[in-house]
Amino acid sequence: MARFCPLFSSSSGNCTYIGAGDGGILIDAGVSAKRIEQALSDREIDPAGIAALFITHEHTDHIGGVRVFAARYGIPVYASAGTLCGMEQAGACDHVDTRNMADGDEIAVAGMSVTAFPTPHDTAGSTGYVVTTPDGRRLAVATDMGVVTDRVRRVLCECDAVLIESNYDRRMLEAGPYPYPLKRRIAADTGHLCNDDCAAVLPTLVQSGVTHLFLGHLSPHNNLPALAEQTAKNALDTAGLRAEADYRLRVAEPVSTQPVVYI
Repeated sequence: MARFCPLFSSSSGNCTYIGAGDGGILIDAGVSAKRIEQALSDREIDPAGIAALFITHEHTDHIGGVRVFAARYGIPVYASAGTLCGMEQAGACDHVDTRNMADGDEIAVAGMSVTAFPTPHDTAGSTGYVVTTPDGRRLAVATDMGVVTDRVRRVLCECDAVLIESNYDRRMLEAGPYPYPLKRRIAADTGHLCNDDCAAVLPTLVQSGVTHLFLGHLSPHNNLPALAEQTAKNALDTAGLRAEADYRLRVAEPVSTQPVVYI
């Protein structure tokens, strides 16, 4: 049985735990090692049981705790070549075992296999990950992407659980306090995914077999959890899909208070 929990999910920091058996991995480590350790311990997960870190891209809210956590537990850090370069420039790789993970690579770790796929974001090598557990469960993390490409859609449709970005509401972004260049960056095809575009793909995912949906990386300034959730639910309702019967929908919290979900 797979264990899944977005520990942190926002522009202030991101970190997702996925485990099976006695081991697990983290996807991103965008808060301090101390906070990650506490979040794991709160869920009765031994931080020493984390076998590897997989990094989506080099923005601070995804790498802030990498160097300390990886060095403390002596675990490898996997990322694309472009992401590793950016991390090195940011000093996030000092005294850390870093390993290049190219598109389509499959890494065996903690009894699971992890594969990488590209996501459209304004970094050198932004990546999403699919984790396959020993019992065949497939769980994906796909955030920080301006659009859902055909490749991303195909990958997610093959999964049981998906953490997908629902970053902003278009109207809130347009009326909000951000300067115009930043608004353009967020709304670009290499920026972030809005509620409407996220919601539009959810029926296809559920109809393909995805049963657990997590909405992640919500903006604290340009979104509301209830708004993201309702936008998603409206799209699923319109497609004739039923909550609990066909899918389970959750909003990932900036600092999660939720327990591990078993899938």
